[in-house]
Amino acid sequence: MPVYTTDALILRTYKLGESDRIVVFLTRDRGKKRGVAKNARQSRRRFGGALEPMTCGRVSYFERERRELVSLTYVEQTRSPLSAVDGEALGYVGYFAELIDEWAQEADPNETLFRLGASIVEALAVGVPIEPLARYFEYWLLRLQGVYEPDADLTAEAKAFLASARMCSPFGLADVAVSRSVLRELEGTHRALIAMHLEKELKSARVLREMRR
Repeated sequence: MPVYTTDALILRTYKLGESDRIVVFLTRDRGKKRGVAKNARQSRRRFGGALEPMTCGRVSYFERERRELVSLTYVEQTRSPLSAVDGEALGYVGYFAELIDEWAQEADPNETLFRLGASIVEALAVGVPIEPLARYFEYWLLRLQGVYEPDADLTAEAKAFLASARMCSPFGLADVAVSRSVLRELEGTHRALIAMHLEKELKSARVLREMRR
C-alpha cells in the first residue's frame, strides 16, 4: 500500500459521516486527489486549521489499488491565506479554490497549475491587491488551459494590464497601475470565457457578485 508525502494545495472539504471529512487537494506531482481525513470534524489535533481552502502544506496519504479515495494521515500547514486577508479578499479565496478544482484533473500531474495556485497564496499573504490579483489569476488559468481567447474589443488600458500580467509575477502587480473600470471590464470578459468553457457559472462567482450589492 503506497504512502506518499508531497506538497499540496487544499481546495475544499465535505462532511463524511459524523466525524470525518472528504478533502479535495491538488498535489505538486500527482494531480488532484480526494481523500478521507478521519475524525477531522471531532479532533483538530492532527489537521488543525490546515483543511481550509487554498492552504498550502505538506500532506501524507496512502492509496489502495482500485480505491477512488485516498486516506490522509496528516496535513502540515506551511501557508494559509486566511491569516492575511480581509473580508473582501476572503470571498476570493473560495473563488480561486473552486476555479482550480474545476480545471484540475483527477490524478493528472499539473505542476504549473499547482505553482500558479501556490503563488497566489503567497501574494495574498503579502498583501497584493485582491482585484488585480484575481484578474491575473483568471488570465493565467485560462492561458494554462489553452482556452484564453484575446478580445479585440478590449480597451487599450485593459490590453496594457494583460501585457503587464504576462510579463510579471503576481507580486509585481503592486507596481502595475490599473483603474477599477479596467478591472471590471476584464472581470466580465474572463467570467464569460470561464462560464463558456465550464458550461456553468461558478457558485463562488455568484457569491462575489452578491457581496458587492
